[in-house]
Amino acid sequence: MNLFNQLISASLHISEKQVTNAVALLNDGATIPFISRYRKEVTGGLDEVQIGNIKNQYDKLVEIRKRKETILTTIEEQGKLTPELKSRIETSWDSTELEDIYLPFKPKRKTRAEVARQKGLEPLALLLMRQQERDIYGKALSFVKGDVKDEEDALKEARDIIAEIINEDERARNQIRNQFASQGVIISKVVKGKEEEGANYRDYFDFQEPLKRVSSHRLLAMRRGETEGILKVSISPDDTEAVERLERLFIKSNNEAGNQVSEAVKDSYKRLLKPSIETEFASISKEKADEEAIRVFAENLRQLLLAPPLGQKRVLGIDPGYRTGCKLVCLDAQGNLLHNETIYPHPSRQEKSIAARKLTKLVETYDIQAIAIGNGTASRETENFVTSQRYDRKVQVFIVSENGASIYSASKVAREEFPDYDVTVRGAVSIGRRLMDPLTELVKIDPKSISVGQYQHDVEQNKLKKSLDQTVENCVNSVGVNLNTASRHLLTYISGLGLQLAQNIVDYRSVNGAFNSRKQLLKVSRMGAKAFEQSTGFYAYRMLITR
Repeated sequence: MNLFNQLISASLHISEKQVTNAVALLNDGATIPFISRYRKEVTGGLDEVQIGNIKNQYDKLVEIRKRKETILTTIEEQGKLTPELKSRIETSWDSTELEDIYLPFKPKRKTRAEVARQKGLEPLALLLMRQQERDIYGKALSFVKGDVKDEEDALKEARDIIAEIINEDERARNQIRNQFASQGVIISKVVKGKEEEGANYRDYFDFQEPLKRVSSHRLLAMRRGETEGILKVSISPDDTEAVERLERLFIKSNNEAGNQVSEAVKDSYKRLLKPSIETEFASISKEKADEEAIRVFAENLRQLLLAPPLGQKRVLGIDPGYRTGCKLVCLDAQGNLLHNETIYPHPSRQEKSIAARKLTKLVETYDIQAIAIGNGTASRETENFVTSQRYDRKVQVFIVSENGASIYSASKVAREEFPDYDVTVRGAVSIGRRLMDPLTELVKIDPKSISVGQYQHDVEQNKLKKSLDQTVENCVNSVGVNLNTASRHLLTYISGLGLQLAQNIVDYRSVNGAFNSRKQLLKVSRMGAKAFEQSTGFYAYRMLITR
């Protein structure tokens, strides 16, 4: 696919040699973390972001190639595939241009123009478009037969055909695209009667802004309001100027035929072209907003996963609350649960002195070195309570993000880890472990549930999942894992493994004990040469003899 490599090179401003080598490695089954770390000499030092972009561009070109095959087959079956048309399709790699080329040949539902064609009015439409005939009513009279009632009826339906021809004209579509791109304004209005229900969207009840300047979060907010039936959102250029641009393209004379074409131009713009291009720009702007939102998601997730771990310390985790109390768990230096109970230092069931005695006793009994407090309800009040106590040692106190802790606590993973404890205990354990080693704990949770950005349910979900999964994979592989202690969930993200191999490693370890050499991995069930090559460089062998 030399052509693909050339196109990717030009698009990403990366040398063709680097692209070619990266694509070859990807097609050979190498993972992005493996290539970025261990094949720098082959790719010229491309990082994981650049390699990920190359993969995305390559996949997109593959999809365009499939689309071109469908288009060529459809047009050929109609007997309309000329050598020139075939050449245009084969040389185009712009999806918008391809769809414009295909539009006149695309199988249609029963449009007004198609109905008019079936009545034999296409010759009249083409005659009008030439704008040379002076007696158009005389010509229209010859088409009055069957379902065509009179000359006005004939001309009206002929204009329907002209409107569709204009809509399918590439020049016309590009003119209106240019108008949308340069002057398009996004407009948001509240749906009548929804003012009270949609109070959260008050800023967008009467809002407009140039589309090219609207921020990602504002566009996503408007689109959410539209989905919920609160807002009516539209995108529009200067309609008068848009029609004038089309008239300059299609009106060639000021005779009656020209007037008929002028009417068709206005109809085509209002009924066909504008709605079509508006839909296109709504999709493009939403895609750009999604990309920006997903970029922020991924960066926030990366920072969260790579937050400095406290390390192997004895930690007391607290899931704070008012009415239901604060759930406490004591963890040893490996994150194992030693003890749990609930205290009530806050209203309405305020047992502050009892809570203080229990807390200080737990710190002493379990030799606690640090306290992790979830940042949810009653977080600050709990922090004030904890820091106001006197302990028999110096104890560090941290506020920890509890986003996704409730998701984890009710998950299959948590049930497997703590089958004898309820969700409140599991959530507190997760908070404590996040302080000890954020990466190891957070990989157990669907990245979307960690809530590291806005409008996570409004962006394109497959793209979001792909980006966040790739971010987790890059983070895990950037720091490596301890082969002899890593959980199945953590191993899953190691280059070349996956769920089954990760489980097989854990099973082998439980039967045979700790690994003491890299080669021993080859004894793991289904660990082939390729998986071994891809994964072996990403284990942090703190507990492993390397030889």
